[in-house]
This record gives sequence, structure tokens and C-alpha cells, in this order.
Amino acid sequence: MKILICGLPGAGKTTLANELKKYLECHGKTVEWFNGDDVRKRFDDWDFSHAGRIRQSTRMRELAELSESDFVICDFIAPLKEMRDNFQADWTVWVDTIDRSTYEDTDKIFESPEQYDFRITEQNAEHWSVYIGSRILVNSTHSYIPT
Repeated sequence: MKILICGLPGAGKTTLANELKKYLECHGKTVEWFNGDDVRKRFDDWDFSHAGRIRQSTRMRELAELSESDFVICDFIAPLKEMRDNFQADWTVWVDTIDRSTYEDTDKIFESPEQYDFRITEQNAEHWSVYIGSRILVNSTHSYIPT
């Protein structure tokens, strides 16, 4: 199952992804984690144009689909609806803890998700990883649950 953790730079996506990975692994699940910056480094692709952002979401989806783990966590900004749709997450976590980042260009294009499974409004990764992880483990199928 693919888990997308999206939000502005500095919102706490990577910290949450790390804690969620630990939680799921503690419950006997295999987890692979892809961080957007690490993937950009791996492919030496720092193109933040519209086409570059779409390519990044496609790359993240393809990496996730190749995984044989029970869960794949991908944390990346995904500022455009098109990117989130392209990624095709089974679960979407919107980390909505800040109004602005240090990247004005990203802030300007960020489209708040209309569909998500979890909306995180405070930085407390340990708490939210338990909250999200427990619900994901209980629900193997679901529909979007705006919170």
C-alpha cells in the first residue's frame, strides 16, 4: 500500500514518515520509505518546473510500485493536485502545520488537497504516527475520510 505524506517544505513530513515507518515495522509490517529530496539526489534531478514536478511524482509512484514491502511511504511536497493524482496513493496524509515555507515559489503554487485521509495540523510526529498507523492497519480498504 502506498502512503503519500505531502505538505509544504518544513511542515514535518520527513519526521512523520520516519515515525510512521517505525510504528508499522513494530507491528510486523515491511516498510520502504522514499523521501523526495533523496530521490531527487539519486536521479540528479533538481528541475522544479511544472514538468519536473510531474516527473518527480511519476518517479515516486514507479519506485513505490516496484516495492515488495507491505507499505511504501513517500514523503514529498506534491504541491499540485495533478501530482497527487498522478501518484495514486492508497492513503494520503496532508501535513498542514505551517502557512509558509522558506520557498516562496512553492508556497505560491501549493494547492491544498481537497481529498485526503488525514490532515495533520500540529507537529507531533510520535502521536500522529500512532494515530495514522493504527487506522491504516485496521482498514485494509477505505474511502477518503476528510478529517
